[in-house]
Amino acid sequence: MPEESAALDCDVLVVGGGINGAGIARDLAGRGLAVVLAEKDDLAAHTSSSSTKLIHGGLRYLEYYEFSLVRKALAEREVLLRSAPHIMWPLRFVMPHDPGMRPAWMIRAGLFLYDHLARREVLPGSGSVDLRRHPAGAPLKKTFTTGFVYSDGWVDDARLVVLNALDAAAHGATILTRTACVDARREATRWRCTLRGIDGATRAVDARALVNAAGPWAAQFLAEHAHAARPKSLRLVKGSHIVVPRLFEHDHAYIFQNPDKRIIFAIPYEVDFTLIGTTDVEHRGAIGAARIDADETAYLCEQASRYFERGVRPADVVWSYSGVRPLLDDESGDPSAVTRDYALELDTAQAPLLNIWGGKITTFRKLAEEAADLLARPLAVSRGAWTEGATLPGGNLAATIGRAQRPDSDFTRFVQAIGLRRPDLPPALVRRLCRAYGARVEDLLRAPLGAEVAPGLFEGELDFLHRHEWARTAEDVLWRRSKLGLHYDETQRAAVEAWCRAHWRDAAAATLPTSPAERAAS
Repeated sequence: MPEESAALDCDVLVVGGGINGAGIARDLAGRGLAVVLAEKDDLAAHTSSSSTKLIHGGLRYLEYYEFSLVRKALAEREVLLRSAPHIMWPLRFVMPHDPGMRPAWMIRAGLFLYDHLARREVLPGSGSVDLRRHPAGAPLKKTFTTGFVYSDGWVDDARLVVLNALDAAAHGATILTRTACVDARREATRWRCTLRGIDGATRAVDARALVNAAGPWAAQFLAEHAHAARPKSLRLVKGSHIVVPRLFEHDHAYIFQNPDKRIIFAIPYEVDFTLIGTTDVEHRGAIGAARIDADETAYLCEQASRYFERGVRPADVVWSYSGVRPLLDDESGDPSAVTRDYALELDTAQAPLLNIWGGKITTFRKLAEEAADLLARPLAVSRGAWTEGATLPGGNLAATIGRAQRPDSDFTRFVQAIGLRRPDLPPALVRRLCRAYGARVEDLLRAPLGAEVAPGLFEGELDFLHRHEWARTAEDVLWRRSKLGLHYDETQRAAVEAWCRAHWRDAAAATLPTSPAERAAS
């Protein structure tokens, strides 16, 4: 029988290691609170690594009059871009105009609002584009001659979660992955909780407050483990994406209007690929078992093929992923129309309980700030909000390049500087490492990289991920800490798995599927 670990005493126990849980843990720890975060799987193992990977206001939400949500998200774009220029960067989007869809005047009006609902300093505004002359027109069908262009941002979503957890830990938080909160008993001034690791060992946690940031599992956690009522109704909507070999050479992304009034994106992805998504489908199965189905794949291929000269077929798909979004149930009949806003519900009848309902990755920092503000009074916290002007780990490049200017150009200068310092490393490897770790790449490269386990992946980096970023399996490395699994073949992925099994004896390594397509179907 596994032994019971020593009890932990803290101010706040955060349940859930997705973007909201990690962001809240970071904010609270930075205000001086003792924080424990418990995540039953890996960080960002589910919804938070299954997004469209955009930092965006949500242009289409304007049609549903979600002006407050769009304004909030637009204001956050540049805050986030400045906080971590290595994992987030500006991206220009092209919308080919289809006269059979929304009229041009409506699109222009929407883009005008999008440009002016929040202040912009880094991102350029919108405009019209002649697709007969612009590079973005080359891969499109020749019937599309005009379009519109606007700005948003791109994010490595899984790494964003890890960086928030790292910053929380740097401020004193305890981050426990693969550790489920299996019981939470509420008393007048304390929560008596039981955590269970994957080895079966249990640990008692006494907390002054409990934050339920379990995402799609939030309502289930309340009922089954916290012995509480379900005060909010969540609507679980599955969003699926496909990845195909690169469809275009330029660096713009596309937003396509569909006959059903939905939109999909086609985005440059991992240099060699194009990411297409997303769908909006009611999810009624097991939350952790969401997989793309044949109808979703066919839908994404069909809609993309309406625009690209070279059609997209299901056979072209090299990888796919699906996530379940926990949306507030506003009784909308159309899953696409369900609000992406969030609600924070604080109950102080006994020891404080804060439930996090809904949300989107762009507004995670603001959500976390509001959550910490809500807990400040019952927990007698004197320090106020602090994250708006703070960088995430690796995001402060000043020691290498001097004063920050623009996030995108700062990163370019940073890669050049590291490349000059390490001429022994291939430029592609330098760029990948700079993208992943930002200024922390200096810590990684301080020690020898060691033997190459798979192309461009060395023992030194694997050891760094294990010691500093909670990586415990090959899947953690290949599909969340990086997307190297997409670039490797079956033999190369197996080599990484074998290395992790041999060297990481403190955690059970999950068996990786032999191919991306098999992984999507498993």
